[in-house]
Amino acid sequence: MTDEELKELVASLAIAQKKTDEQMNRTEEQMRHTDEMLEQKLTVLSEKIERVGDLVGNMGRNQGDVAEEFFFNSLANDAHLGSVHFDDITKNQHKQRGKFQEEYDIVMTNGEAVGIVEVKYKVHENDLKKLERKMRNFKKLFPIYEAYKLYGAIASFHINDDAKEAALNQGFFVLQRSGNVLQTDCSENLLVL
Repeated sequence: MTDEELKELVASLAIAQKKTDEQMNRTEEQMRHTDEMLEQKLTVLSEKIERVGDLVGNMGRNQGDVAEEFFFNSLANDAHLGSVHFDDITKNQHKQRGKFQEEYDIVMTNGEAVGIVEVKYKVHENDLKKLERKMRNFKKLFPIYEAYKLYGAIASFHINDDAKEAALNQGFFVLQRSGNVLQTDCSENLLVL
């Protein structure tokens, strides 16, 4: 190869390298732009997913609130667990004492017994473990009831057969909605046409 051919080759390589560098710079700029757009879209998607999560969480809480209201009102009208009658009923009782802390959906009492009712819209077997824990902690949180008998109940709009059998085998009452339960309230200013 002659010096002249070598110079031409080096010159053509330099031109090709310059074109390659320019193309790489354009590609890097496109990638940066694509990354920015993708990051914006991921942010929007993340916000939407968070809103959907909030909606789903609110639906679950709303269903739980409906179940708690139903069972509280039903038990307030007929405060029995099986043949055990109760005089008082309380809902949404929170208590902390030392390292123990619990929330009790419904607590019913009489002079010698306490009924703890765990309310779920739909019961799963792991909900029974929660009820067991709450019952174990109750007398630690409320030592005034130390000498009282303690009954547990699981209340739900839906309980599958396995969970129901497990609850009954563990000695819990099972409360389900049934029959014609309806309460009618009206204003003194009842509209009659």
